[in-house]
Amino acid sequence: MDTRKPLDAMSVGLMLLLCLIWSMQQIALKATAAEISPMLQIALRSGIGALLVSVFMAARGQRVSLLNAHWRPGLAVGSLFALEYLLVSESLRFTSAAHLVVFLYTAPVFAALGLHWKLPSERLAALQWLGIALAFGGIAVAFLGGGHPVAAGEPSNVLLGDFLALMAGASWGATTVVVRATCLSGLPAAQTLLYQLLAAFLLLLPASFLLGQTTFEPTPLALWALAFQSLIVSFASFLAWFWLLRHYLASRLGVLAFMTPLFGIVLGAWLLREPINPGFLAGSLLILPGIVLVSGHGLLQQWAGTMAKRLQ
Repeated sequence: MDTRKPLDAMSVGLMLLLCLIWSMQQIALKATAAEISPMLQIALRSGIGALLVSVFMAARGQRVSLLNAHWRPGLAVGSLFALEYLLVSESLRFTSAAHLVVFLYTAPVFAALGLHWKLPSERLAALQWLGIALAFGGIAVAFLGGGHPVAAGEPSNVLLGDFLALMAGASWGATTVVVRATCLSGLPAAQTLLYQLLAAFLLLLPASFLLGQTTFEPTPLALWALAFQSLIVSFASFLAWFWLLRHYLASRLGVLAFMTPLFGIVLGAWLLREPINPGFLAGSLLILPGIVLVSGHGLLQQWAGTMAKRLQ
C-alpha cells in the first residue's frame, strides 16, 4: 500500500527551498568561475558529498558497499551523472546561468520519453505528448533567439552553451531511466546517490586536468561557494529530496520543481546581471508549461476530474 501523502505546508515550503538551492548552484558556479573552475568545483563537491553520504549511511547502520550485485547499473548512473555535470561545467563557459538552468531542467521530458520506451507502465498520455511538443517547440524558439552576449562586453557562443546544457538535461533524464528500469529502483536512495557522487569525483577530477579546468584561487568567495556546493547541494539538498520522495506523492513534487528554472532566470538577472534575451524568454514560456504537463499530468487529470464532478 502506498503511504505517501499529498503535499502539506511543510513539504511545499521545503520544496520551494530546494528549488532555490538548485537554482543557486548554477549561479554560484558561474559567479566563482574565475576563482575556481566549474568542473573542478563539481569534482571536489562530489568527493566531499560522497564522504558525507558514506558517514550518513554508516551512522544509520546502512552497509556502505559499492562492489555488489548492483555495481553495473550503479556504474551506469554514476557515469551519466558525471557526464551531466561535465556538460554543465562546459556549458557555463559559453552561456548564462539562466540559460543553463532552463535547458538542464528539460530532463523530465527526456526521462518521460525514455521510460515510455522502456516500461509499459510508463506509457505517455495524450496530455504528456502535448507537454513534450510544447517543450521541444520552446527549445526551438529559445535556440533561434540565442547567439547573443552573456553580459555586456562578454561575447560568448551562447548557442553552443545552450546545446551543452540541453545535452546535460538529456543525460539527467537518462539517469532517471536507468534508476527506474533497473535493480537500483529498490535500493536506498543514499546508496544510489553515493554511486553518482563517487563516479562524478573519480571521472571529473582527471577530466578537469585533461581539459585545463584546474583554476583554484582559495579566495573567501571560492571557499564559501565550495562549502555551499558540498554541504548544501551535494549532501543536504539531495537527501532532503529523497526524503520528500519517500513521504509525499512524486507527481506533485515534480510540478513544484519547475520553480527551479524560474528562480534561475530571476537570480541570474539580479545577481549576475545577465540580460534576458526576448527569444530565450519566449522559448522558456513554452518549455516550462511543457515540463509541468509531462511531470504533473496525473495531478492535472485529478484536478480536472474533481472540477467536473463539482460542475455536475
